Amino acid sequence: MLKYSYRAFALTFTLTMVVALLPLNFSLAADAGVSQDTATRQTEPITSYWLDSGEIVSLDPQLATDAVSIDYIENLFLGLTNANPLVPGQVDPELASAWTISDDGLVWTFTVRDDVPWVRWDPAKHRASILRMVTAGDIEYGIKRACDPRVESEYGYVVAGTVAGCADALAISPAQFTDADRDLVQVTAPDDTTLQVTLNFPASYFLSQTTMWVFRPVPQEIVEQYGDDWTRLGALTTNGPFVFDELSRTRRVLLRNPHIPADLIGPGNVERLIISSAEDSGSAFTQYEYNLIDQTGVPTTQVQAILADPAYAAELRQVFNPSVFYLGFAFDKSPTDNVHVRRAFSAVIDRNAFIRDVQDNLGVPMIHFTPPGMFGAPPHDQIGVGYDPEYARAQMAEAGYPNCEGFPALEIAAFSGGVDWATFLINALQRELGCDPNLFTIEQHAFESLIDAVSYRQNAADRPHLWTLGWSPDYNDANNWVNDVLGCASLHNDMKRPCSDVDELIRAAMSESDPDTRIAQYAQIEEMFFGADGLVPIIPLSMPVGYVLLKPWFSAPVETDGIYGGEHFDYYTVDQAAQLAARGG
Repeated sequence: MLKYSYRAFALTFTLTMVVALLPLNFSLAADAGVSQDTATRQTEPITSYWLDSGEIVSLDPQLATDAVSIDYIENLFLGLTNANPLVPGQVDPELASAWTISDDGLVWTFTVRDDVPWVRWDPAKHRASILRMVTAGDIEYGIKRACDPRVESEYGYVVAGTVAGCADALAISPAQFTDADRDLVQVTAPDDTTLQVTLNFPASYFLSQTTMWVFRPVPQEIVEQYGDDWTRLGALTTNGPFVFDELSRTRRVLLRNPHIPADLIGPGNVERLIISSAEDSGSAFTQYEYNLIDQTGVPTTQVQAILADPAYAAELRQVFNPSVFYLGFAFDKSPTDNVHVRRAFSAVIDRNAFIRDVQDNLGVPMIHFTPPGMFGAPPHDQIGVGYDPEYARAQMAEAGYPNCEGFPALEIAAFSGGVDWATFLINALQRELGCDPNLFTIEQHAFESLIDAVSYRQNAADRPHLWTLGWSPDYNDANNWVNDVLGCASLHNDMKRPCSDVDELIRAAMSESDPDTRIAQYAQIEEMFFGADGLVPIIPLSMPVGYVLLKPWFSAPVETDGIYGGEHFDYYTVDQAAQLAARGG
């Protein structure tokens, strides 16, 4: 992801296959460190079957960047707090049972539970063993590990933005960094149940960040014993609702953690998840039709037919993904360094036509960046110029290119799914401004290649003028959008936008404690970026909308879960009798 979420580019589908039964009845450990064998179960465990086309890149909380990996980490590792799956934006206690904030807003003190074990599951022997209990020191270690430049945590920038000393630690060369340098990070555990975190400034959104995977604890002795292999099955030691029993390229099996405290697992009844690989959405839909999986995304080619079919009415769910598709501009290249060119390009795009023609009517038009549902987001259609060809022609003339005369050649980089976005822009520039479409070259990249090609680390000569990308939220705050992506000091300022007055307002909103004031500040920030006199660092396009199908015997909060971080598998519920009957027993 480099935080550019794969959620923003493709639906994840799930497939099941006929599999052998696995025992899933655990006897609880009386003492830490005592191994417990499973007893053979005579009946089928309550199982959810689905398919997933995405690859797990990493199960390391400090290294994961893609949505697929983060989904699994959410179910393997508990955090300080939890993003409520049913109420978007609500932060609930998890490992932290309570917290206090100093009067100056800088020091957060968390009370950490002492009854959550580190559990290692041996898939070869079907054996769960307790290593020890999770402590505040494990959370301290995890946070400091994200700030260790040797670890190369892509999400270290989030921690560095708020936690005092993290930026200083990350600034040290990995070759010169020592374990002692971790103490630069102002996170301490005075005892096993107390964690203190000192911030750079009174960041009012810090609590929402504590739900993130990068803040999760990890067991130091396991990480140091196994090194990069600590997340392989047999070594992987976790504390969340599920454990991995099988993990291969074609199949993943998770079992409910037998030792997690009862109040830390959700209300779902699923004891086992069997997730198999899928080649495409069509194969997933076929498996769904044969009752072999409990849920699936709806292929775009099938959406209209399914919407019109009353047989699917009770199974269909509409899902709004608070991601934003956009085209980014390079500020270090001509002519996209010209604000009037950027304004003109943005104003030629009819977002409603884009959603109709490119996205099969599956989207919400966006004319500013922060989407609905985020704290501080203005209404999606009230700030920003949007589609205005007359304004675009005037801006192009002011840029020195009336009727696109003398406009230079320009390169657009796109991932495979974004090629149509770039084509739509080129057609609009030809239609509204008279630009010769031969001036524009679209270079298609694999996703990771695109991220590298547009990086601020590249020389200007090696970077494209524009590129297609999307952004999904890490935490529930407009800061995650206007600062973490568009801010001049952001590590994701791939636009290379110079600092300006808007950045002073962004910094003010970061530390403002009054919610109403912050909402007004973010509205002003969006106006400064996307209004008639805006900087237009990107062209916001749309917020995607999708549909999923859930079998009558299966329920999950798909409309509200997984908006920030991963989905909660412990909220899945299966009516086993109905499921088995539909699957032929």
